[in-house]
Amino acid sequence: MERNERWLDWAVELQSLAQAGLAYGKDPYDRERYARIREISAEILAHMAEIPLEKVRDLFCNEAGYQTPKLDTRAAIFQGDKILLVRENNGTWSLPGGWCDVNVSVAENTVKEVREEAGLEVTADRIIAVQDWSRHNVRNHAYGVCKVFFLCSVTGGRFEPNIETTESRCFALDELPELAEEKNTQEQIKMCFAARAAEHWTTLFD
Repeated sequence: MERNERWLDWAVELQSLAQAGLAYGKDPYDRERYARIREISAEILAHMAEIPLEKVRDLFCNEAGYQTPKLDTRAAIFQGDKILLVRENNGTWSLPGGWCDVNVSVAENTVKEVREEAGLEVTADRIIAVQDWSRHNVRNHAYGVCKVFFLCSVTGGRFEPNIETTESRCFALDELPELAEEKNTQEQIKMCFAARAAEHWTTLFD
């Protein structure tokens, strides 16, 4: 899906309005209309992105209540002048991280994700940035995502292959591999280098 295509923004807004209407609407006829609006939003996405409608329904129309963005945390871990990346199963590379679980804070989630994906024990020391994913990354989800980047310090551990990542390696800024751009871009990694080098870093946010 192209990042700046307006049809996706429209489909997402229709889905969000329909979901809120289904959650709070009382009139059965209104609820029927909201359900149809949600279905139309799924049909738009399925048609434009060439994704089976049933898959879109499962991913796009599976929540209740007021729709809010999902939280994604990413850890910037440095070894000398290089940053640690993990290799995804599809061969692209990313900062360790993932969706924030409901029973942990964003800092706790960052520590957990690093342990699971990179085998390292870390502390989450500083927030680098809080970013709206739709403004910075390749979009591959039909809902909002808020990304939180942390500067982290290693306290122990070592990499072990796991179900999410196949390799862990450190890279200089001028030797970055193919990135999973829905998770982190070259600009975002450059931002992490800048945060690490700064004596006094001011958290960036959209």
